[in-house]
Amino acid sequence: MKKWVKEKIEKLPGSPGVYIFKNKDGEIIYIGKAGKLKKRVKSYFLSSADPKAKRMIEDVAGIDYRVTETVIEALILEAKLIKKHEPFYNIKQKDDKSFLYVVITDEKYPRVILKRGREKREGRSVFGPFVSSSAIRQALRILRKIFPYNTHTEKQLKRMKRPCFYHQIGLCPGACVGDLDKKEYMEDIRNIERFFKGKKKEVLKSLEKRMKKASDKKEFEKAQKLKKQIDSVNHIYDTALITPPELEGEKIRIEGYDVSNLGGKLAAGSMVVFEGDRPLKSGYKKFKIKTVKKTDDTGMLREVLERRFEKSWELPDLVLIDGGKGQVNVAEEVLSEKGFEIPVVGLAKGEKRNKNEIIGEKPSFLKKKTLVKVRDEAHRFAVKYHKKLREKRFLN
Repeated sequence: MKKWVKEKIEKLPGSPGVYIFKNKDGEIIYIGKAGKLKKRVKSYFLSSADPKAKRMIEDVAGIDYRVTETVIEALILEAKLIKKHEPFYNIKQKDDKSFLYVVITDEKYPRVILKRGREKREGRSVFGPFVSSSAIRQALRILRKIFPYNTHTEKQLKRMKRPCFYHQIGLCPGACVGDLDKKEYMEDIRNIERFFKGKKKEVLKSLEKRMKKASDKKEFEKAQKLKKQIDSVNHIYDTALITPPELEGEKIRIEGYDVSNLGGKLAAGSMVVFEGDRPLKSGYKKFKIKTVKKTDDTGMLREVLERRFEKSWELPDLVLIDGGKGQVNVAEEVLSEKGFEIPVVGLAKGEKRNKNEIIGEKPSFLKKKTLVKVRDEAHRFAVKYHKKLREKRFLN
């Protein structure tokens, strides 16, 4: 890693935002969003970076960034800047027709819908392009919980006679059965537009004004609803946008760890790598325990993790430990000491080794069976290496 790059990365914050790569002529060549700017930018300059990223990194001569309060705001700012600058590695190397746009239709009850670049994009407002389809879909799911919106065409609405499923769960305002205040709905639509324009302060100002008006009129139920919207905007829970990898097309990278020994002798540690629910065997690593001579699983795990996170290998999005709270605590301590902010999850079999108890917070988009699969593979790989060490010693 070049000295100027290392110095620049050290100054980057660990907060959400947008990073901007420039070439030697000062031209913007790539724009991306991140849940944690320092971690994301650093990943590009590691020796194991993606081949496509390596080609781009060769052209990088400058790095700028913009901090945002949330990942959703970073996602929106990313789209806004990509539209303005059309960076080579964002737009010109890819098919713009595949990007997604948020379209707010010009109808009696405007819909908020997604359209591909190749589709006709007409409406009262259009936002994009959004590079990551999964991220913008998740962002809309979050915003719809704050500002429920209609997705039915005017033709569909004429035929509907009972509440739709989304109205029953609070995500549709009731256009399906005409059960909504048009004026209030249009103000919510304007707030969605303000949000996509990066004007969160105006959103809050609008909500606070409406809440005061409702309170003055003693419309306390409406005022309470507006208060809830204000709180939701102020505390957007967008960790689902942070945890998955932030380049479209990537799958979450999980590293699973286990240790195997017999009375502390010939102890071995394993690291397996999964992309999504598929093993990436080229990333597997094995460790012969060097410093721990007695039966001490947590001590052995510490050695494995310390040695692994001294390497410049590609960083995982999740660390999975075969073990309980003690092992998870050790893993979190090592990552903290090394300066990494990576979530850790443990999978314990219990005293009778007949269950799979999750220690820590499992990301909502990951299935438990995927974690079990990673844990079992880490265990298999550790046992295999331990047996190999024993056989080698027996033969000698």
